[in-house]
Amino acid sequence: WSAPVADEASSVAIHPTGDIVVVGLKTGRWIVFDGSSGTYITSGFDASEALDCLKFSPDGRMLGIGSHDCQIYIYSVTDDMKTVTRFGKCSGHSSAVSHLDWSTDSQYMQTLSADYELLFWKAKTCKQMTSPVTMRDVVWATYSCPLGFTVVGIWPEGADGTDINTVHRNSRSSLLATGDDFNKVKLFRYPLPQPRSQCHEATGHSSHVTNVQFTQDASLPISTGGKD
Repeated sequence: WSAPVADEASSVAIHPTGDIVVVGLKTGRWIVFDGSSGTYITSGFDASEALDCLKFSPDGRMLGIGSHDCQIYIYSVTDDMKTVTRFGKCSGHSSAVSHLDWSTDSQYMQTLSADYELLFWKAKTCKQMTSPVTMRDVVWATYSCPLGFTVVGIWPEGADGTDINTVHRNSRSSLLATGDDFNKVKLFRYPLPQPRSQCHEATGHSSHVTNVQFTQDASLPISTGGKD
């Protein structure tokens, strides 16, 4: 199915059941569609700038939205998925929020901003967890942040922090793919807590790699390039 949106889309999230799809726009608005038919359900407008990342909690009851306005907006999702209501806002980043992950128990979030600040949050209270060490053993349902204890090895020697644009761990938590400014997609064994871990790499894009994600069955990574 296809559905029209009034403005340019910047992010998308699919509910764990597949029943609804949320599209984030560059205007700060979000729109909810039925996952099967594409029928419009509802929409909202809380952020003042583009919505750079969207992700549902593993239990499907919350939605986290990271915005270019440096905020993370948290919403509750009703059981019938017809109502999405904001109940909190996480404030602490000093730059645009670019990545967001939930813990497997839906209790915590980790977020990364454009200035490479990794922060942790108690989702239901929107309280920042100020001691990263206490979060070290949290199990993350997804891993899209290019910083953290378990992805130290993705960074090559001499990297300045801007070289890696995208990270995605497969659903089996066995492999991690990255996309970088050098047109390369790299494949690592996960976790990789040691610096400069070995990897397989492939070059196919004509420009920097903007996104890479594994298929749901964890069999293939799919990537997009900046100019192709």
